[in-house]
Amino acid sequence: MPHPVPKLRKALKKSSPGLKTERQLWNEGCDIVVGIDEVGKGSWAGPLTLGAVVVPKDRRIYKLRDSKQLRPEEREALYDRIIHWVDAWAVGHASPAECDRLGMSAAQRLAAKRALAGLELPQPPDAVVIDGNWDFVGHPRTVKLVKGDSISLSIAAASILAKVTRDRMMIADSECYPGFDFDANKGYPCPRHKLALQAFGPTAIHRRSWVFMDQLPWTGTPRLVNDAQLRLL
Repeated sequence: MPHPVPKLRKALKKSSPGLKTERQLWNEGCDIVVGIDEVGKGSWAGPLTLGAVVVPKDRRIYKLRDSKQLRPEEREALYDRIIHWVDAWAVGHASPAECDRLGMSAAQRLAAKRALAGLELPQPPDAVVIDGNWDFVGHPRTVKLVKGDSISLSIAAASILAKVTRDRMMIADSECYPGFDFDANKGYPCPRHKLALQAFGPTAIHRRSWVFMDQLPWTGTPRLVNDAQLRLL
């Protein structure tokens, strides 16, 4: 049974994502519309994670907002409601090692491919709605929405699924790497994370091709150079 969602804070009542884009696509004959959003792109550690959802045409969900606007307990409660509301959902990841080897653009395409495959749809989607102005999906009918997670209900739902899933992974990893505060920073840059890197060096879940590796005291672990960077040399 889904957990009740806390009462919306006043700051979140002014605007909410809707289904305007999805309805336009449905009216054009696009029956299966997938919303996609990513999280973890700017993190120093952990996976790059993408959520994908197919929202129903005949049922609404309330109190849904962009995941970045919500508190952790609000996202957790909405996660349970979303997975019971949508027609299909999935989450895809690119591991830290894949981010290093492929570069972030290719890693994002890989995670999107995995998320779409995880939906297990009876047929390919008719349209895909994504956040931002770069088409990392490559679908023939991709709708790009800048700040899409505050506009599209599909993208907002995908953003919450991706965020909660990745946060849970980082909280679990924090037990393996005490001192890095992954349960709090989720692998993103912050002063305590930087201090831990300087004291202990990178962990197995750090992205070792990133520039922060050049700023560490010598740990015996050189910065990696990925395929995209090699092509620039």
